[in-house]
Amino acid sequence: MNVAVIGTGYVGLVTGVVFADLGNDVICADKEEQKIEMLQRGEMPIYEPGLDEMVKRNVADNRLSFTTDLGRAMSNSEVIFIAVGTPPKDNGETDLSAVKEVALEIARYIDRYKVIVNKSTVPVGTGTLVRDIIETNKRRNVDFDVVSNPEFLKEGTAINDTLYPDRIVIGAPSPQVAMTLLELYAPLERPMLITDVQSSEMIKYASNAFLATKISFINAIANICEASGADIIQVVKGMGSDRRIGSEFLNPGLGFGGSCFPKDTESLVHTAQKYGYDFQILKAVLEENRVRVTHFMKRVEAETGSLKDKNAGLLGLAFKPNTDDLRDAKSLELIDFLQKAGATVRAYDPIAMENAQVRFPDVVYCQSSYEAAEGCDFLIIVTEWNEFKLLNLEKLRSVMKEPVIFDGRNIYDPKRLENLGFRYISTGRPVPSGANAEGKAKTQAAS
Repeated sequence: MNVAVIGTGYVGLVTGVVFADLGNDVICADKEEQKIEMLQRGEMPIYEPGLDEMVKRNVADNRLSFTTDLGRAMSNSEVIFIAVGTPPKDNGETDLSAVKEVALEIARYIDRYKVIVNKSTVPVGTGTLVRDIIETNKRRNVDFDVVSNPEFLKEGTAINDTLYPDRIVIGAPSPQVAMTLLELYAPLERPMLITDVQSSEMIKYASNAFLATKISFINAIANICEASGADIIQVVKGMGSDRRIGSEFLNPGLGFGGSCFPKDTESLVHTAQKYGYDFQILKAVLEENRVRVTHFMKRVEAETGSLKDKNAGLLGLAFKPNTDDLRDAKSLELIDFLQKAGATVRAYDPIAMENAQVRFPDVVYCQSSYEAAEGCDFLIIVTEWNEFKLLNLEKLRSVMKEPVIFDGRNIYDPKRLENLGFRYISTGRPVPSGANAEGKAKTQAAS
């Protein structure tokens, strides 16, 4: 099948590449010339494991190409995917300006029947909006249909998520139109759910908002565990063993970030208001997430005292492992808090430091975890990269001014850290007995 994908961000590029890998002829279009030039040179504008090799393979096999010419992209394509950004406005409403712009361009170039697919995350009613824009502005008397096909991929595992989705949701105006998408996705042999367009659009937002709710809920439970002496890890095991609940997205930490959960949850609150419903539950979810870093830093200050003139080490900058994405990353809030309090920040991330330098040029960016920890009064684990779990902790302790670790992701065993002489303060878990006094004494004796 001939497919055009408009937009070459995480969703558009991964979608286009996977369809090409399944044997379709795919052309990816984007108005950003620099991004298209990079792709034509074989350079990736985003970091995603496995993407580089898959792009190069399909370009070499002439199944995948890139252009800034939307007319060219549409000319031979039967299916047009809209995969442009839908960022939030200041009030939480989804900014659909890019989607509207693409719809106008499609109206300009459409010359025969096409299936237009909204792949971007858009609020309920956007399918009707896109149809109205094209119908009003099309230059030729041709038919078309608009379909909703939300994505459920996760950055860092986007290719695998696209190849092996839990379900493929297709919101179509009729079964006949849905068949085009069914044919396109058939090689994946995954469960497919056919709905109306509005329900498909709502499924995406409801799914993300529910997962965000699980994260904020377990973070709130972690707060109670910290105050009461309960262990959140044992609590999560007990909760997650219930098949009705499950253990996924019950990992306490610094809160949710990235390109989806914050903006999609905000957008659903705004959509609810539009239809006359005050979504109090989701407002509480967002508020819990908003104060998460403040809660964490109060614990840091309670342990270390004033942050002025302290050296703080940060391990991890990206909002999650296996990506360089800093959108709504908790590291940005942490850096801002620390710098305003007068601390010097040393940071290391395997992938995301170049992106972080644009926002915080005065952070000391290091080439390893050990360099980031050198001379630090304390270290904060921000992102749960695998390499952080495998550090030589004795070496780490030896380069730190004070062996104090605040773990925002619970990647270490508290007893092990205590035995190594660290003061180890994690999330939702009791501080091991003696961690403050005995652990510090051990370190001083060892030195």
